[in-house]
Amino acid sequence: MGQGVPKYRRSRSQRRMHRAASYRFTPVTIGECPRCHEPKLPHRVCLNCGYYRGMEIIALEEEEQ
Repeated sequence: MGQGVPKYRRSRSQRRMHRAASYRFTPVTIGECPRCHEPKLPHRVCLNCGYYRGMEIIALEEEEQ
């Protein structure tokens, strides 16, 4: 019955602004590792200590000083 059909034509400017709305930049969420307190991406192994959800996933070698 005519639903979903635009009543008026969108101008070029409005059309471009509508399309550009999906290209907005979303900042990356960075959390803190609960073990070593270094910044890390969520749902990923911490690259500093090698732990994820309290379990050692990557065995990192300790540097001797």
